[in-house]
Order: sequence, then structure tokens, then C-alpha cells
Amino acid sequence: MNTRQSIDESIGPYSLSVTFNHDNSCFSVGLDTGFCVYNANPCELKVLRDFNAGIGVAEMLGQSNYLAIVGGGKNPKFPQNKLVIWDDAKQKAAITLEFRTSVLGVRLSKSKIVAVLLNSVHVFAFSNPPKKLSVFETSDNPLGLACLDQKVLAFPGRSPGQVQMIELETGNISIIPAHSTPLRAMALSPDGKLLATASESGTLVRIFATGNCTKLAELRRGVDHAVIFSIAFSPSNTMLAVTSDKSTLHVFDLPQQPISRRSQSPTPTSEETAPSQKWGILGKIPLLPRVFSDVYSVASAHFEIGEGATPGSAYVPPSGSSFGRPQKGLLGWCDDMTLLVLGSGREGRWEKFALREGEEGRKHCVRDGWKRYLG
Repeated sequence: MNTRQSIDESIGPYSLSVTFNHDNSCFSVGLDTGFCVYNANPCELKVLRDFNAGIGVAEMLGQSNYLAIVGGGKNPKFPQNKLVIWDDAKQKAAITLEFRTSVLGVRLSKSKIVAVLLNSVHVFAFSNPPKKLSVFETSDNPLGLACLDQKVLAFPGRSPGQVQMIELETGNISIIPAHSTPLRAMALSPDGKLLATASESGTLVRIFATGNCTKLAELRRGVDHAVIFSIAFSPSNTMLAVTSDKSTLHVFDLPQQPISRRSQSPTPTSEETAPSQKWGILGKIPLLPRVFSDVYSVASAHFEIGEGATPGSAYVPPSGSSFGRPQKGLLGWCDDMTLLVLGSGREGRWEKFALREGEEGRKHCVRDGWKRYLG
């Protein structure tokens, strides 16, 4: 007999999704009643639109008045196979695109609209009417993963664990065999030169050069399985942050030149001498398991997962659908010393973390503030 009381979601707003804009200056929230937009730091409400119906995806175009929205929740504003480019200045839809299956993710630039479906990625020119430019097949992509900047579009390949990268100017396609298990998170660096990926195993984050698809580094989050929530590069492209269902935020220093963990060079590489070596001299002993020589985080902190997710449990964000658990641990850098972590759900939590220098140049990550942005 199930004696647990059901959660009453009729009281107060409920956030179905949360997304930063391109420079993390704002974030947009899909609500079960509409959508809203906040300044990121400090966390202050800018826009609230009440449709009396759910928005599962709300993706901002920079700091403009355009947002891509998709219906979601128990009472969706639009069918989930419909993508609407909303002009908030005019309070109406500017562009509408319909697909055969649900839209799980959207990426926007000034010239492109990218719609992510379960097994395909559709690219359109940002025009009215929109012009379809290309369609790419993918492996199952229930999280709607894709990364877009002015030059590169990256998303899961046709085989699990692969990344398909498109040069937008030339149309050239590169395939990166990033992992042996399906992708769980992806991120492009602000300058578009680096791509970070994590798989369902959740132990390693791999860094690739977008110019030639070379693997530059492997960063170890831990040795046991975890569900990666989010990965994000710092504005200077020198650090990477990772959150997971362990309720931990990790910050890594990135190597400043291509490296190889198994380099035979007599001169130690930047990875071999990095201060992030958790195991010290043990990492230099030959034939020890690779876990002793991998690059570990230089700072970490605890963030609040809140309701709807248990550390160590299987976790699936809603991706704009009417089922699944609230999205947690979304990362955004304000500057090289300030990180934000967002979560959706009933609480709608905003947390701010500061990186500080300690003794011997060691970094420390401390929580510098938090609030529930929904009220």
C-alpha cells in the first residue's frame, strides 16, 4: 500500500526547465503557467509571462526579445512537436515550426535555429519564413543535447558516445569517438575552440579541440558512477566546472597546451605537473592504475539538489516533457571567479559560488549566496 501523499503542484509556480543565455547574464525559466526571465547576478526578475499553460523549454537569443519556446507540463501551451520563436516585444509568435515528434531541445544564434529531436537535429536559417538548411540523424538523444556558436554545431553522432561536429561555414562534418557509452553532457568553450563531453558513466570529462578534433585532456570527476548534470567552461577558457548527482560542484584547471597522459617525453607535461594531482608522487609511479595519474579537480563545493532528486539515484530531466524529474545543477560562469548553479522544480533554486585563492596558490570554492527565485 502506498501511503505517500502526492505532491500538490497546484499551489504556486513550478519551473519545468531553466536555461542560461549565451553569456550567462540572464536565465530563462519554463513554468507550468508560462515563462520568466531573470538577471543572473544578482538574481532579479526581468520578465514574467503568464499563459495559464505550460512551457517546457524557454531558450533566449542573447539579450534580445526573442525566445524559443516549446509546450510542456501537464497543460502545455503548445503541442510538444511545435517550436515557437516568441517575440516578447510584440507579445506574439514570430516563427512557428512543426515536427513529427517532440522537440527536446533548442539552440539559437542570430543566424540559426537548431531544433533537437530524439533521433535528429534540424537546422534552419533565422528568417521569416525560416529556411531549412540541413537535417542530421543522431543516436537516441532524450536530453536534447547540442552545442551551437557562430562557427560550430555539435551534437550526438549516429552511434552512442560519438559527437558529430559541423563547421557551419563549410558544412564539413567531423566525427569524434568521444566515449564508449551514450553522451550525458556537452559544452563549447566561449571562444568555440574547445568541446567538453561526459558520458553516462560520469567518471571522466574529455576535452577536444574543435579545429582538428584532437583529444587534449581527460579530467576525472571521480572513480564511481555519477550522473553528470552540467559542464561549463570559464569565460577565459582556462577552467571547467562540473556538477553531478553527488551534489558536488567540481572545478578543474585546463591545460594550456595539447597533452597526452601517456607521453614518453622526459620532460613532464602540464598535466603531469598540474597541482590537481590528487595522488602526488603516486601518480608518477609506472604501471599503477590510470586513476592515480588522471587530472582531478582543484576545488569543489556542495550544492543543493533539493526536491525531486536523490544523490546517487538515476536522474532524467524533463526536457520539456510532462514527465521526469526537475532539472538540477545547471552551470553558468559570471566571470572567472564566480559561478552560478541553477535548479528547477518547486523550489527554483539559485546558488552563487566564489573561487578564492588559498595557501600556496590553491583554489577554494565557497558558496557566496542563494535564493529561491520563484518566490
